[in-house]
Amino acid sequence: MREVTLLDGGMGRELNRIGAPFRQPEWSALALIEAPHFVRAVHDHFIAAGAQVITTNSYAVVPFHVGEAVFAVEGRELATLAGQLARDAANDATHPVRVAGSLPPTCGSYRADLFDRQQADRILACLIGGLSPFVDFWLAETQSTTAEILAVRAALNAAGEQKPLWVSYTLADENPGAGISRIRSGETVEQAVTVAVEQGAAAVLFNCSQPEVMSAAVRAAQTTLAQLGVPLPIGVYANAFPPQSTDAEANDGLDELRPDLDPKGYARWAQQWLDEGVGIVGGCCGIGPDHIACVHRLIDQTHSDH
Repeated sequence: MREVTLLDGGMGRELNRIGAPFRQPEWSALALIEAPHFVRAVHDHFIAAGAQVITTNSYAVVPFHVGEAVFAVEGRELATLAGQLARDAANDATHPVRVAGSLPPTCGSYRADLFDRQQADRILACLIGGLSPFVDFWLAETQSTTAEILAVRAALNAAGEQKPLWVSYTLADENPGAGISRIRSGETVEQAVTVAVEQGAAAVLFNCSQPEVMSAAVRAAQTTLAQLGVPLPIGVYANAFPPQSTDAEANDGLDELRPDLDPKGYARWAQQWLDEGVGIVGGCCGIGPDHIACVHRLIDQTHSDH
């Protein structure tokens, strides 16, 4: 029986839902700055829902969200706080919980064209320095281009970091029936998975895209990993957004959430991914503790049926 690891869901929307300070452009970093007890509460909610991995609230601790001036002065301190809040929540949990250190897109989500290696090196060094004492492994997430993965690996190496690295790509999802599965840079999933393996990834995941595009990416990843002879776990954590166009302005406002992706609706997608052999599942933007609880029950049911 394959073991399944259950991740948490989206931090930002849950902060907004429970009344934490929340606005653009700071997004989930605003609660970290002004009212960190809300961040701890969200971690606790996901743990109570059954999550075995919680992700540090460091996704928006980048100049793109908090501004260059705040990042320069407070970036390291905010990353440390994000790590400490997650670590404390995991330590207080009644079941084993690991902490994933979120290493986000350094120059804007979904926008491979904005990636700047010099900026990335500086930003990643700050985040890794602050988070390192508190995390069990690293999660480079919502990566739109393989260039981001090269930067993450170089930054981890420069910091002497030996913890495992999970690599999670965001997929082009404007046309779910397009056939060839690509990340947002236009690179194929095969290319993206190959780079992840070359950079020593311990798992390959797909996140922050529509559920409809995940299965094709999972199949492409499975084929590529088999060809490379590397049996890595594959993970999926989709969002509840409508399709995101390639010319979308990153950080442009709050997207509407899809009504069909309520907890039961999302769990049906999770069942499909599990049936296809995915070993890691969770949620991204708009996927809350109720969704994760529903997926948790699904995993328990699957295990009890065997």
